Amino acid sequence: MKPTEALRTPEARFKGLPGYQYEPHYVDSLPGYEGLRAHYLDLGPKDAERTFLCLHGEPTWSYLFAR
Repeated sequence: MKPTEALRTPEARFKGLPGYQYEPHYVDSLPGYEGLRAHYLDLGPKDAERTFLCLHGEPTWSYLFAR
């Protein structure tokens, strides 16, 4: 199987975005997606009664929903 080709935006591009003070978290151990990583936000209390998973599609990213 041919590896997926992807471009990775340099981390410096995400520094200083207005209204986006979140620390980066990544998962990069997804079987079948070697070499790729997914960013996620981990917000709220660890012992919360409910968890919400919000997904978006290409070409958008979570910054568009931060305002």
